[in-house]
Amino acid sequence: MKIFKCPNCASTIFFENSRCVNCGNVLGYDAVSDGFIIPNSYNSYYNNNFKFCDNHKYGICNWLIEDDGNHIFCKACELNRKVPAESDTENFQKWKKLEVAKHRLVYQLLKLNLPLESKIKNNQGIAFDFLSENNSDNMVTGHAGGVITILLSEADSVHREQIRMQMDEPYRTLLGHFRHEMGHYYWGFFFDYSDNIFNFRNLFGDERQDYNQAINHYYCYGAPLNWNLNFISKYATSHPWEDWAETWAHYLHIMDTLETGNAIGISFSSNQTQNQEIHITRCSNPYQTRDFKTIFETSIALTSAVNSLNRSMGLPDIYPFVVPEPVFQKLSFIHNLFNQHLYS
Repeated sequence: MKIFKCPNCASTIFFENSRCVNCGNVLGYDAVSDGFIIPNSYNSYYNNNFKFCDNHKYGICNWLIEDDGNHIFCKACELNRKVPAESDTENFQKWKKLEVAKHRLVYQLLKLNLPLESKIKNNQGIAFDFLSENNSDNMVTGHAGGVITILLSEADSVHREQIRMQMDEPYRTLLGHFRHEMGHYYWGFFFDYSDNIFNFRNLFGDERQDYNQAINHYYCYGAPLNWNLNFISKYATSHPWEDWAETWAHYLHIMDTLETGNAIGISFSSNQTQNQEIHITRCSNPYQTRDFKTIFETSIALTSAVNSLNRSMGLPDIYPFVVPEPVFQKLSFIHNLFNQHLYS
């Protein structure tokens, strides 16, 4: 994630800010210019045609839209199909937490220049349903036909930790959920009617195997022995689609953390990593780096350093994963797909 500047006083602004703490101006994020703007209605000195997304009134969104009478919601909020009512106080507050993660996801998808349309406008697009655990259709967190369902209970950190331990997962976050489920949606974008499917099967396996049988087998018997030699997580072993979604999510983790490292100006020397062949200076901007090996090596340096900092505070590793060579090849494959998409 970038670090932003106030358009009035150039003070540091973070992604969720809606006001500059230095000069006091009200600010909103403009996804088109990828920067913060002072809406005209809050300061007559700035003559522009921007207003806040309608969800700003609930303290949920700080994104701007053109004040042209054609839009109500921003690029992130227009993807919502089902959300809790404001009168449902408990679930409404949980939704607010989930929106923070979803807005970060959408920021990154726009950065990667991926198609992002609302299913409400285009049936081939994306919709988010935020539902309570006791919803009438017994839906669970997941993806189906462009609809991403997120249970509001995921916003409860205690509940999320209980599920993480129950599922024997080293990592479980709101943003991680969004990235994983969005990976399922974009699988069709990259592989339907494409020769890329043959390369996919060489790395991830044949996705034509029965999904429900594979998932049931995983929940009955767990991951195979030595799973960590070929997969990023235990759940990735359950089916090629889940391997793709898990690896996709990790690719997005890598890209976002490196953009943050670049924005902050973090630098390394080779002896700060576990691989003495790595020579890193400053974190490069991953969205401007075509060589995945450079991105990956920088990521190793960054996560090793941050994991060590967490241990100094008695906290778990922020990135509790080891990436074996087969997973590196899968990550590299995903990176090359993006390069094909961006530069074709």
